[in-house]
Amino acid sequence: MAFRGWRWLLLLGRQNTLAKVWRSRRGGPSVCWQRCCHWSSGKALAPEVRAFLEENTEVTNSGHLTPEIRLRLLTPRCRFWREKPDLWPYGDPFWAIYWPGGQALSRYILDNPRVVKGRSVLDLGSGCGATAIAAVMSGASQVLANDIDPIAGMAMILNCELNHLDPFPITIKNIINSEAGNWDLIVLGDMFYDEQLADGLHHWLQKCIRINQTEVLIGDPGRHQFLSHSIHSQLHKVIEYSLPESTRQENYGLTSSIVWSYQPSNSLDDS
Repeated sequence: MAFRGWRWLLLLGRQNTLAKVWRSRRGGPSVCWQRCCHWSSGKALAPEVRAFLEENTEVTNSGHLTPEIRLRLLTPRCRFWREKPDLWPYGDPFWAIYWPGGQALSRYILDNPRVVKGRSVLDLGSGCGATAIAAVMSGASQVLANDIDPIAGMAMILNCELNHLDPFPITIKNIINSEAGNWDLIVLGDMFYDEQLADGLHHWLQKCIRINQTEVLIGDPGRHQFLSHSIHSQLHKVIEYSLPESTRQENYGLTSSIVWSYQPSNSLDDS
């Protein structure tokens, strides 16, 4: 099965696979990765993992909304675009796709550095780390990237190197439903692909806003699960971007991606 077919499985499987992991990991990673649950600048990657990722991804800055950012992604020129998915040894590589919601957030931050300049930023569900990288490039005072996949964390370090940045701190524990961190801004893209996960995000983000007056920006290309969720009535449209043709082809008809500001009513139940 070519990776194009695998990509379709990933798009569908987010509801059944990754969402279950987000829901089940309440505050910590799997046992075998506990010692790797947090990286900071200077953390060395396992040589065999670095070699595998470098060999089986392509460095690219084309075909997406942020040509300023170079990323290691799976492309048609990569071996695993053609290989059977079960030969990939590290679990489904959601991080190796630059999802359209993340593209829109990253583009918006690069075009509007005042949004992050001098502020602390949490990039939730960071994936390849592009939005966190955009925040660093735009002058954020503190950036934390969060993803539950430890290989995503390793890929983010490689992507920081590609963009001549010191690696920002990365955590791979599930922080949804944890205590609200004192962040100036939380950004999240392409996270509303499962109703139960969306409900958890909704309430946790409400808590962050209520306790710490955190600003929240959400990137999404208009997936049904996002548009049909109750959170959508509490969003303000910030900007809409037309997606590049290659991103449209890879996302089965989605033509644009929107950045939303999440502004819940004070009357909502935060419990």
